[in-house]
Amino acid sequence: MPPTLPPATGAGPPGSRRSRIIVAVLTFAGITVAFVQSMVFPIVPHLPTYLNASSADTAWVVTATLLSGAVTTPVTGRLGDMYGRRRMLLLGLTVMVVGTVISALSASLPPLLVGRTLQGLANGVIPLGVSVMRDVLPAEKLPTSTAVMYGSLGVGGSLGLPVAAILADSFDWHVMFWTAAALGSVAALLVALLVPPSPVRTGGRFDVTGAVGLATGLVCLLLAVSKGEDWGWDSGPTLALSAGAAIVWPLWGWFQLRSPQPMVDLRTNARPQVLFTHLTGLALGFAVFVTGLVLPQLLQMPEETGYGLGKSLVVTGLLMAPQGMTMMAVSPLAARLTKAKGPKVTLVTGSVITGTGYLLATVLMSEVWQIVVTSCIVAVGVGFALGTLPALVIGVVPVSQTGAAISLNTLMRSIGTSVSSAVAGVILAHMTIDSGNEAVPSQNGLRAVLAIGAGAASIALVFASFIPGRQPATDATETPVLPVLGKPTADAE
Repeated sequence: MPPTLPPATGAGPPGSRRSRIIVAVLTFAGITVAFVQSMVFPIVPHLPTYLNASSADTAWVVTATLLSGAVTTPVTGRLGDMYGRRRMLLLGLTVMVVGTVISALSASLPPLLVGRTLQGLANGVIPLGVSVMRDVLPAEKLPTSTAVMYGSLGVGGSLGLPVAAILADSFDWHVMFWTAAALGSVAALLVALLVPPSPVRTGGRFDVTGAVGLATGLVCLLLAVSKGEDWGWDSGPTLALSAGAAIVWPLWGWFQLRSPQPMVDLRTNARPQVLFTHLTGLALGFAVFVTGLVLPQLLQMPEETGYGLGKSLVVTGLLMAPQGMTMMAVSPLAARLTKAKGPKVTLVTGSVITGTGYLLATVLMSEVWQIVVTSCIVAVGVGFALGTLPALVIGVVPVSQTGAAISLNTLMRSIGTSVSSAVAGVILAHMTIDSGNEAVPSQNGLRAVLAIGAGAASIALVFASFIPGRQPATDATETPVLPVLGKPTADAE
């Protein structure tokens, strides 16, 4: 076991102040990454003008980040287990800053695509941050710390829309990328100075074949899902990609089961607690995206539609900001419930609250205050549910596989989000009314998507109910005892 740190000065037990600093730094890194991922959304409609490109081409600015983040998240998680989780976290932040600078310097589409692709490589920062917490924090601080870390997703995402909109409206659109680059640089510096290296490292040989197979399967699946509506669900590219995914995934799974050091340990991830946690994450990823898609549209639609509220993009972003703050604020409460009743109870509670929020949103959509209230109710449920997912995974996965397992859970949520976007896009594209010279989603279309969000939360509740009530013990050869906060070991990163 690594040596303990000298007692911290000030109130609290030894090391408590240092623990709070580590949690604050990692949470700030998570907020920064979530901000960078979401900040481009306000300028997407204007990118064809900015870059002198077609709308179909500029849509890849979002798709490129989605694909690179999905492909690299499980890879960085596995590399973190092997060679150091803080090391991979720092690499992700550094590459994100490089990508953001490239985006800030871009005047055409190709360099912006390169920059956004590099930004997506930081998608693994939050699961890596949770893995670092497991390595360096006392066990009793872990539930609250991981819940707060996952709460950073909501804060960063909710800040990205209004801040980026204000910067883009007040200055040149490149300024928001320079702002993000500065935030990313600060986050990387703080992690390097204040977060100790992970004492757990497995080493070994990286499964290149497994990584390539995983990347190929994900690209085929996510491209087919995200571009199916634009290309046509029965078009050649969509069908070819779908067929590719159907062929690659079974072959990849067969290879992983026979590999001595697999990219993803399918046997560990097939344990009931891990498997149903991943499936719950998939359903929650589907549900979470709905509120960010429907409610901002409702706020911005013209009042002439009879149900739109006619707000500007900046005002819409400010009205949606309380959602992210709520998600962060309830994280300690969720952690307290987890300590008292276990993570399964917290997950079930969060799923019920999320579904209730969506059902209320289907009827409370005529006033601004109703949108704010229902979005915050959904945020309470999401804050409860998402923060428990790493606790459920950690409860059964060996220490040496923490990064890979939590990253896989993050990937499942990303897949759920992609599927949610595709399904919602199909519904809103076919349920429209005429407003002026354009077709906009009808009120019934928006209600249908909200109802589907409630259905996804119900599916998450069903999956969560199959999670064992008591966490099974991990392998005796690799008991995941949490080390106390320690100094860097001899082979420090």
